Amino acid sequence: MTQTSFKAVVEQAALVKVLAKVTRVVERRNTIPILSNVLIEVEQDAVLLKATDLDLEVIDRVPAQVAAKGATTVPAGLLNEIVRKVPAGSQITLEQDDAKNIVTVRAGRFRSTLQTLPPSDFPDVKAGDLTHSFSVKGTDLHRLIQRVEFAISTEETRYYLNGIYLHTRREGNRNTLRGVATDGHRLARFDLDLPEGATGMPGIIVPRKTVAEVGKLFGGADQEVQIELSQGKIRFTAGDLTLTSKLIDGTFPDYDRVIPQNNDRVLKVPRSEFSAAADRVATISSERGRAVKVSLAGGKVTLTVSNPDAGNAVDELDAEYASDSMEIGFNSRYLHEVVAQVQGDTLEINLADPGSPTLFKGSDADSLYVLMPMRV
Repeated sequence: MTQTSFKAVVEQAALVKVLAKVTRVVERRNTIPILSNVLIEVEQDAVLLKATDLDLEVIDRVPAQVAAKGATTVPAGLLNEIVRKVPAGSQITLEQDDAKNIVTVRAGRFRSTLQTLPPSDFPDVKAGDLTHSFSVKGTDLHRLIQRVEFAISTEETRYYLNGIYLHTRREGNRNTLRGVATDGHRLARFDLDLPEGATGMPGIIVPRKTVAEVGKLFGGADQEVQIELSQGKIRFTAGDLTLTSKLIDGTFPDYDRVIPQNNDRVLKVPRSEFSAAADRVATISSERGRAVKVSLAGGKVTLTVSNPDAGNAVDELDAEYASDSMEIGFNSRYLHEVVAQVQGDTLEINLADPGSPTLFKGSDADSLYVLMPMRV
């Protein structure tokens, strides 16, 4: 890429919005200087901005009045801060001085210069041949991520659990696009109707950081998000915004083995009341002992937390439960996170015994959660 001098004028509000999206992927500490920079490419009637951490890259454009085209890179954090602090509604001029290796940022009587690095040094996350392409609504993508993201493992040793396993699945007469995440203690699963074009796609593991960025950049908007993927890369596109990411090179475990099929003890309880009660009693738990004991008997469910250093807390709720009495323990934080994702007014908990995985369901047939018990 030949470095040339450029000059363009952009709206401050538009540039702030685009920089906020693009620079999110830039790591705060970089041993490679170019990775702290954002690539600026001045095109015919727009300014393209690109940032990367070598595993994922984000590209977006902002409309511009262009006097001269060209490209360079400048420190992402500095440019972002400067543009945010320029008076709202300003016209910002970006002008490159090729001879001095600087970019000048002007707005009204404000003027700042930024040191540049050659655009030829800026890495490109090459997507290669993306074998499958389909689109989903931004709201559906957001739901899938929101329902399962919390269960992604943060243990680097089990790297294949550090993301969402995205794959196709047939359940009865329905073909689905399924997202699954687990950290070995809890499992979350969510299904969408299979989008046209997704049939035959490989099962892929989308990394945790990519999942978080996609959720923030593409989720929630009622727009179509184009998804292209292969065995090694995935790309999300909506309008001018594009995110390309490497995938985790690993094999996701057979999660079906941990989803209980014959848990015949069924507890039904108002979801919000159970969540609030679990949160109340967990207030007294310590970092070392986060267990909440769930006792089931007749039409009651009792939640108990004991902390040898502080005391204990007990709460009781009316519930539908007709099986034998039993006690089971759960990690209080995991229990709270699972219940928070269950949809509907009624929480259904399917149990087997105090040592077996427990199933959590709500009114949404598309989602399912499994939680491993703790000793109490």
